Amino acid sequence: MLRILIIDDEPDCIVFLAEIIKSYCPFIEIAGTATTVPDGINEILKTNPDLVLLDVEMSPGTGFDILNRIPQRNFKIIFITAHNDYAIQAFRYSAVDYILKPIDIADLISAINKVNQSVSHNHLLDFNVLLDNIKTDIPHKLAIPTSSGYEYILVNEIIHIEADRSYCIFHLTNKRKIMVSKCLNDYQQILDTRIFFRIHHSFLINLQHVKSFSRKDGGFVETIDGSQIPIARRKKDYFYEAMKRYAI
Repeated sequence: MLRILIIDDEPDCIVFLAEIIKSYCPFIEIAGTATTVPDGINEILKTNPDLVLLDVEMSPGTGFDILNRIPQRNFKIIFITAHNDYAIQAFRYSAVDYILKPIDIADLISAINKVNQSVSHNHLLDFNVLLDNIKTDIPHKLAIPTSSGYEYILVNEIIHIEADRSYCIFHLTNKRKIMVSKCLNDYQQILDTRIFFRIHHSFLINLQHVKSFSRKDGGFVETIDGSQIPIARRKKDYFYEAMKRYAI
C-alpha cells in the first residue's frame, strides 16, 4: 500500500485532498499531514512516506525549503501550486508532476495512479536538478526520458532537435544524439523562445549554435556541428528578427 503525506498550509485543502484520496484511491494510506515547513520536515522524517503531496507557496516559506532540509529524499513528490510561473517552468524542465489549484480531481487521481504504477524507487527524479532550476527564470537542465528513467542534459548543449514521426532526436554539442519518444511540439512549449526557434516543422534550433545562413536551395541555416537545416519560407522573416534580438 502506498503511504502518502500531505503538506499544505491551508487546512481546508488538506481535508479536500484527504477526501479525494479516501474516495478514489483505496490503495493509499494517509501517513500524516502538516501545515508548516518545520512540521512538514518532521513528518517526512517520522513517517518515511512513499509519496508527498507538497504545497509550493506556504506561509512562511515554501515546499522547496522542506526539500532543501531533507538529507535523503527517498520519496516521490506531486507539487501543488496556485501560482509561481517560474516554479511551473522548472517542474516541466525537471519532469516533475504538479497539480494546479483549484485542484482538478481527475488530474490528482491520474498523478497518484502514475506514481502507484511505477515499479520502484529507482525511477525517483533528481530533485537537486529541480532545486537548481527553480533558482532562475531560465532553467538550464532538461530531463530527457529514457528506458530506465531520465537523463539530465544542459540546455545550452542542445544544438537542435529534429522531429522523426512521433519521436524527436536531440543533437548535442558533444556529438551525441538522443532519440526521445515525445513529439517536437512538447519541447517547443517548454524551451525558452528567446533561445530556441522553430525554423521548420521538423526542426527546433538553438540560436546560440547558429553558425551561418545561406540563401541557396531555398534558404538554410548551418549549425556548429555542420548540420544544414532548411528554413520554412514563412519562417524566414521571423528567423531574421529572432537572430537580431538574440545577437543584441
